[in-house]
Parts: sequence; C-alpha cells; structure tokens
Amino acid sequence: MESYKLQIAGLTRELELFDIGNDMKIAAFIMFSDVELCRHCAKELLNAVDQKGIAFDIIVTAETKGIPIAYEMSSQSGINYTVARKSVKLYMKDPVKVNVRSITTDAEQTLYFSKKDADMIRGRRVLIADDVISTGESLRALEKLIEEVGGTVVAKAAALAEGKAADREDLIYLEKLPLFDKDGNAL
Repeated sequence: MESYKLQIAGLTRELELFDIGNDMKIAAFIMFSDVELCRHCAKELLNAVDQKGIAFDIIVTAETKGIPIAYEMSSQSGINYTVARKSVKLYMKDPVKVNVRSITTDAEQTLYFSKKDADMIRGRRVLIADDVISTGESLRALEKLIEEVGGTVVAKAAALAEGKAADREDLIYLEKLPLFDKDGNAL
C-alpha cells in the first residue's frame, strides 16, 4: 500500500494513496470514525478562526465528508451548523440549489438547502467548514448557495488544503496536503 504520513493538529495519520486518473494520485483523508482526529482538528480550526478575530453565527458544510468537522466545531463552539445536501429529501420544502463538480466526484452534483436551512442562514455570518479543500469547486458552489439564500461568508476553514489550494490566501487550514504523481511522489 502506497501511503503518505500526515502530521496534523498534534496527531500522525497514515493516508492511503488512490489513483484519480491523469497520472495523479491523492491521499485519502477520512475523518469518519476518527473521533480523536476530528476533535483535535476542530479545536485547532476554531482557534485559528478566533486568532483572526472572525465572528460567525452559523457553520455550514457540504454533504458528506465535511459533516464530522462541522459537527465537532459546532459542538465545541456552541454555534449551530447546517449541511448543504446532495439530493432533495422529502422533508425539504422549497429547496434552493446550485451545481458542483469536485475532484473526488465523477459527475456533476447539485447542492441544496431546504427553506428551513435558508432561513437559518439568511442575514447571518457564515463559517464554511470542510475536511479538505482541493480544486475549490465544491467551496465555490457552497459560497454561491449561501449568498443565494442571503448569508454572508466570513471565513472558509478546512483541516487540509490540497495541492494549489494551499496557495489561496482566503482559506484557513491546518496543513497542506500534496497531490502525488503516478509513482506516489509528492508534486
């Protein structure tokens, strides 16, 4: 198994490499079921946001992999969170939507807020939370969706910035995650 050793939030994790085509591989950073990792990353991200003096009223993430970090940041801060869904659920009245294509998804997807979610976000300062930001496509779609329902994005935070995302000045992140060539060498 090819892997990458990641140091993040005082912890070490071995991430398996996966081929995504175009002679490129990515390291799989999965927070699901790793409570220790999620707790440490949430604490460090909240500290980083606080150090920048950013005040926020609600945390928003996109389904699915961002949910653990958003939940834990919500739990530690006492500030509610909500999730942009990838499909309309029966209980979602008057949904608002935007389309997105990300590096880890083959086809275009759509993100949705229900009317209830939109009402929670409208007029509020929003902290976007995610596990990894890579191409930024999912992030742009989420920003567009938040703006469409009347929220104001005040910060974008992720545990990791992958590839060129680490060069962005508008992100708060804990560590850089490289992309890898077909032989598993960091780019």
